[in-house]
Amino acid sequence: KYACLANNSRYLVDIDTDFWRGMACLCPRPEHLERYQSVLNELVSIPAKWHPGLQSGGVAFQATIEAYAPLTDYYRTEQDRQAYLRKIFDASAADYDRIESILAWGTGARYRRAALVRAGLKADMRVLDVGVGTGLVAAQACDLTGNPALVTGVDPSAGMLAASKVPAGMVLIEGRAESLPFPDDHFDFLSMGYALRHISDLGVAFAEFERVLKPGGRLCILEITQAKSRLARWLLKSYMRGVIPLLTRVVSRQKETATIWRYYWDSIEACVPPEQVMAVLRAAGLAQVERHVEAGVFSEYQAVKTDRVPPA
Repeated sequence: KYACLANNSRYLVDIDTDFWRGMACLCPRPEHLERYQSVLNELVSIPAKWHPGLQSGGVAFQATIEAYAPLTDYYRTEQDRQAYLRKIFDASAADYDRIESILAWGTGARYRRAALVRAGLKADMRVLDVGVGTGLVAAQACDLTGNPALVTGVDPSAGMLAASKVPAGMVLIEGRAESLPFPDDHFDFLSMGYALRHISDLGVAFAEFERVLKPGGRLCILEITQAKSRLARWLLKSYMRGVIPLLTRVVSRQKETATIWRYYWDSIEACVPPEQVMAVLRAAGLAQVERHVEAGVFSEYQAVKTDRVPPA
């Protein structure tokens, strides 16, 4: 179910073979298992190499780690996926904040602020908000830093950026998590709110996050994850895939808005498990990787960039 395809990435990831073997176990399709075994055999024969983003030796190999299995009810290829997401986010941007407020029962702003504080955001930090959308997370970051000019938001959807309601002075840039248009060691804090599931390659994106953070810089990724109990999963699915799309037909001005909230749940259901997200964060060279959970479904992935230590 979870794809971690080898030999077609734009970035070299260091990882040990036990982790790679674990990734193979997550994908039951025979054609993928055969490919994983082939890659694993190749890895075992390669001498350990150093990657500057890690604090210990590992095996260097190329891997694409997708955030979730392809959702073929909506698109068929990676190129189709990117075009589809731009289309639905652009079309639903005007309604997004209104529907989000209904979804979160008006508690979203308070929760986002608390999550940023838990991750270590403080006054005067320079912040990058990836997948900024309409600015719901970034607005809290502006308030916490005390200066909107210190906060930059990046998003691939021009429609979302146009509909954003952020404080004057904050910078908005069109761009993707996998190719951030910023120099190395530039930000004190990097946040991403509920956009993890829209990343095409977690390994590439997390490497970019590590690259643009200063040493000592902190990371906070907010995401909705599956509840542990079957009843809780059923209730959340019924609410997000049934109730919310129905409500959007009443309050929305765009027909695509109902679709985006159905897609929202389907991508949650298909997303890679938290343990794999944390493992890829570590593989990108980030340290102190932790996951804090609120209400059983709101996951906060936290990490810190440490000073790189050259090989002995």
